[in-house]
Amino acid sequence: MTARSPKAPPVWRQPDGKPVSCLEKIKVLNQNIQEIESLCADALEDGVLMGCDADQIKAALHELIEALDAPHTGKK
Repeated sequence: MTARSPKAPPVWRQPDGKPVSCLEKIKVLNQNIQEIESLCADALEDGVLMGCDADQIKAALHELIEALDAPHTGKK
């Protein structure tokens, strides 16, 4: 795996567009994103090592995210 420079975390926003201000919520959201990034990187690396096409694996990960329903909102 190659080392990547750390990305700045996003500004987390509420549905009305206002930024989330609770530091504990921001911390949890940032940790969740870091964990997901690590899992995705591991899945991509595993797939490539097993001879799969990297673009296909990335597309499958995108499809997985796009298919998630937003809980408690009725939105996708």
